[in-house]
Amino acid sequence: GSYNPMFIYGGVGLGKTHLVQAVGHAIRKNYPDMRILYMSGESYVNEVMNAVKNNRLDAVRYRYRGQCDVLLVDDIQYLAGREFAQEEFYHTFNELYNAQKQIVITGDQFPSAIPKVSERLRSRFGWGLIVDIGPPELELRIRIVQQKAEREGVELPDEVASYLASRFTTSVRDLEGALNRVTAHSLIRKIPLNLDLARRVTDRI
Repeated sequence: GSYNPMFIYGGVGLGKTHLVQAVGHAIRKNYPDMRILYMSGESYVNEVMNAVKNNRLDAVRYRYRGQCDVLLVDDIQYLAGREFAQEEFYHTFNELYNAQKQIVITGDQFPSAIPKVSERLRSRFGWGLIVDIGPPELELRIRIVQQKAEREGVELPDEVASYLASRFTTSVRDLEGALNRVTAHSLIRKIPLNLDLARRVTDRI
């Protein structure tokens, strides 16, 4: 219904892939009979191009249109400038949408802002629910960095967790990378992982 398609957008490293896969797992758990298909924009483009070369386009069409109840598409921006793949996806989208199959798409920007994607596709991406994943709030970033430390058996003082979380605000990937570097310095030099060390290491970044 009103959640079709669901378009999730946000910058790099904010967990879109993780989120779209979580959607897939949740659907599988609640509706075990549903056929869920996951594809990345990049693999879709490659698949379509190979199918054209090998005269196997019908098989690809059938896979995406005939054998699928839920389509999860990650990183749709890979279709930018690939006119043939866009054309194929346009028809796949229409067929699934008209059959009331759920479509979930992720992209790195708002649908209407994706460059080199046809107007008719962009407008379709905006038909349902658009979800903006902004950078996570400070509390969530602190929790993310604490959980990562915990998983890796690292003693992480609260003040260091807060410091890293308030210094790396735009990307979870950067935040986790900073923790990795601070941890490595602490282990290699055999010095305690404290605020002073965290400051010294991250000042170079």
